[in-house]
Parts: sequence; C-alpha cells; structure tokens
Amino acid sequence: MSRIALITGAGSGLGAAIAIRMAEDGCRVVLLDSDAVTVEAQARAIPGALGLTADVTDERQIDDAVTRIIERFGAAPDILVNNAGIVRFGDILEQSVEDFRRVIDVNLVGTYIVSRAVGRHMVARGSGVIVNITSLNALAPSPDAGAYPCSKAAVAALTQHLALALGPRGVRVNAVGPGFIDAGMSAPIYADPAVRETRGSTVPAGSIGTAEDVADAVQFLVSDKARYVMGQHLMVDGGVSFSLKLQMPRKAPTERV
Repeated sequence: MSRIALITGAGSGLGAAIAIRMAEDGCRVVLLDSDAVTVEAQARAIPGALGLTADVTDERQIDDAVTRIIERFGAAPDILVNNAGIVRFGDILEQSVEDFRRVIDVNLVGTYIVSRAVGRHMVARGSGVIVNITSLNALAPSPDAGAYPCSKAAVAALTQHLALALGPRGVRVNAVGPGFIDAGMSAPIYADPAVRETRGSTVPAGSIGTAEDVADAVQFLVSDKARYVMGQHLMVDGGVSFSLKLQMPRKAPTERV
C-alpha cells in the first residue's frame, strides 16, 4: 500500500508544490490548511487527495484531523511535512507583542503540535518521516521580518531535538531551509523585476529558486535514499547563505597619490 503524506500549509505556495510532488511519487496525499477555500480547491486538483481545514495551533483540531486521516485511509500518516507558517513584516521595535507571539505560535508551536500528534502514531508503528520547513531567515535574519527568523531558527533546533527523541524509535526527522524562492509568502517580493534581478545576482547558483526546487529536496528526504540522513538542516538556497565573500571586493582599491 502506498504511503500516506500529510502536508500542512498546503493550500498554496510551497505546501501545494510539495503535495503535488508527493502525489506524483505515488503517495496518498492529505493537504491541511487554515484556509478552507484554497485547500479544498488544491485537493480537488490532486486525484484521491484529502483536503482538511485546521489551525495548527489548536491541539483539538489537529487531533481531529489525524482521526479523519485514519478513518479515510485506515492508517496514520507515514510522512509529515510541517510547512504551515506566517510572517508579520515591520520594524522590530514597532511590532506588537501580539503579532510576535502569533508568529511563534504558528511557526514553532504549530510545528510541535502537529509533530506530536502524528509522531505518536509513527512511534507506535515503528516508522515514519518528518520534514520541517524552515527558512534562510533561520541562518541570516531579515531585519524587518519580526519574529519570523527566530521562529524558524527554533524549528531547526526542534528538528534536531525530535531527531534525537524519535530516531531510536524508527522515525527520521530533518528540515529543509528555502532561500530566495519565488513562491508562497515570498512571491509578492519577486513580482518586482528589479528586486528579482538584484536578489538573483547575489545567489551563487545565479537565479531565484522555485517551489519545485524545495519539493525536490523534500522528496529526497522522505525517500529511502535518505534513510541514513537524520536531524539535518538542508538549505535549498543556491548557496546564498554562505555567499558573503561574493559581495566583497576581490582586490584592495588602488591607492591614489
């Protein structure tokens, strides 16, 4: 029987691309999102997929979602991709505490809640794979991104914590960190050709990435080819996270007398 893959934040953007890739791999796909309209539309576009509406910060809603998956497919997910996330842009000194807490709640606590709910079933079965979606911001924070960078850095740490706790019980846990990707929450940024060109020129790979680039990385990590990969933070960023020296002069300026 084909594996069951649950992807959160799958109504659009990266989550939708990952769900499509999992379906292409033969998985029975479950898309979960807080937006009922988008997730149901996306689920209808994938044969046999199940679309569920739930808030990842609500334990009861997530437990109910897992129950529905078991009722539909006869088993809990074999694969979990924690992709749901939000950002609140603005001056860090002007951001409300409410907005700061909400980002932490969705991005970090939500990842924990879903991982716990699904992970318990994986441990009981003795197998499973979890992939958490982080961000370039986890390594190189944007100054106007509020709580988003620290939330994603915390998800990277949670990934290692879960890997240590669940690995000996048969569950592999890793993370994927998208860089400059033209999809999801970042898509509006790259609608500006000047921004796209400027950012793309800083990437060693020479261009902005796509949702499919991220989906490819997830596909690898959930496959048997990654059976010995555990607790890793795989950056899918074209090398931009370590490209500082490309932005620096290669020669000292010539002295003038």
